[in-house]
Amino acid sequence: MRPTQQLHDLGQSLWLDNISRPLLDNGTLRRYIDELSISGLTSNPSIFDAAIAGSSAYDQSIREKAQDGLAGETLFLELALEDLRRAADLFRPQFEASHRLDGWVSLEISPNLSGNTVTTLKAARHVQRQANRPNLLVKIPGTHQDLEAIEDAIYAGVPVNVTLLFCREHYLAAAEAYLRGIERRIANGLDPRVGSVASLFVSRWDVAVNDRVPADLRNRLGLAIAGRTYQAYRELLDSPRWRRLAAAGAQPQRLLWASTGSKDPEASATLYVEALAAADTIDTLPENTLQAFAERGSLEQSMAADGVDAEAMLARFAQAGVDHAALADQLQEEGTQAFIAAWRSLMHRIEEKSAAVDPRRRLAH
Repeated sequence: MRPTQQLHDLGQSLWLDNISRPLLDNGTLRRYIDELSISGLTSNPSIFDAAIAGSSAYDQSIREKAQDGLAGETLFLELALEDLRRAADLFRPQFEASHRLDGWVSLEISPNLSGNTVTTLKAARHVQRQANRPNLLVKIPGTHQDLEAIEDAIYAGVPVNVTLLFCREHYLAAAEAYLRGIERRIANGLDPRVGSVASLFVSRWDVAVNDRVPADLRNRLGLAIAGRTYQAYRELLDSPRWRRLAAAGAQPQRLLWASTGSKDPEASATLYVEALAAADTIDTLPENTLQAFAERGSLEQSMAADGVDAEAMLARFAQAGVDHAALADQLQEEGTQAFIAAWRSLMHRIEEKSAAVDPRRRLAH
């Protein structure tokens, strides 16, 4: 049995952290679904930037849209949704079979909207309508200034992937926003089944501290944070508050492991995937990590609901001078800035491609 199938049988969903038109055109995504138990995917501006830059597959579509007067974010949204609709259709069987728990695809909205609840909600609803697929999640950052937008989006029935979470406290704040949105729907007689995932970033922790901690602590901070967060997740699912919502028909906001590719060349490529094997979660993997795990990964045990030795490990990091609470907020801020930079790069790429394929734009420049 493939290790990817073992994770599936454990109760963990595997989503691909990638999308491109060639991946759809050449049948690779279909093969990942059929052979490697992939049951969803995530996208981000960097992924689309690389896909558009690295292939001519988008040129004709960009040309047509540019000639129709589309540009910038509007053109990108149309372009991205062409891919994501196709992917959503491939995952529709898993979506239906899992009763909406699995089979999702994700699209990020502009970071320029962050902090503005009204415009974020408007954009999220627009993406949902444009996509015209029930299994598309809109990515909204789980920063303090965007929690109200997350709650309002859930209340409005917009499925949300809460991204840029880095610790238990970030996760609990995102979960609270989700719960309030569902409670408001129930109070107003609305269907409580609104899909959502909470994405915790893992490997970036170790990138931040590996060069300043003892060798025996390398690549262990992200997993300690994940264990601590998983414990909070399990406790929430066991809470009376959640049980009341579940009894009313609500579905859980699933915990998703993000950034699970190993960044340390001396570490195993499958380090995080193997350690984060946990029931009722999602692991979203870059292509090279998926392939490495499928070829040589092993599953020895699943993550304990109490996070095992997370607190003891965090105490060791504290002794080494790592303030994980302060670092969590730093990583979220750095992630936000990286997202903004990636979005700007993507918009520049769209403009470059538009000019390259549309003679009228070249003349204008």
